[in-house]
Amino acid sequence: MTTTQNTLTYRKATYADAPTLSAIGVATFLESYIEDIPGADLIKHCHGQHSTNVYEQYLKGDDPRYACWIASFAATDAPVGYALTCPPDLPIVTDARDIELKRIYVFSRFHGSGAGKQLHALAEDYARTLKCKRLLLGTYEENVRAIAFYRREGYTKVGERQFQVGDQVFDDIIMGK
Repeated sequence: MTTTQNTLTYRKATYADAPTLSAIGVATFLESYIEDIPGADLIKHCHGQHSTNVYEQYLKGDDPRYACWIASFAATDAPVGYALTCPPDLPIVTDARDIELKRIYVFSRFHGSGAGKQLHALAEDYARTLKCKRLLLGTYEENVRAIAFYRREGYTKVGERQFQVGDQVFDDIIMGK
């Protein structure tokens, strides 16, 4: 099936969307890292980092930098991806005017559809409305596709971190714009 931008819709998530975000988060994380991370570690990470409760906490955060958008397949209103912003939680110097693009995932079937670009644009526009100084993110250093996307969007490397999933430790790069 070929998917085009016209078949997708986008909306800002609400607190009631936490279960949906949890389901998308688990599914897209598994899909993205199934070849890199042992299954038991993937499952443990998903239970801890993509639970409904985690998304509820993000969506009820009192800092306006907490925000989330959902991309859906228009014909069925089934979710295909999401983007989430929050105050930065990164091992670099930040200030109150920075915002982190904490998560942006789209099912691989929708790569090339424009969904990732549109979700990123929504997060970036939101950061501008908040008058944020920088939009920051962390990504797996071997995620060549994501890094190329972020570079095309104007990001540069501003730091590094280690990211633990279960017993595995991965090297990430921190990018900013």
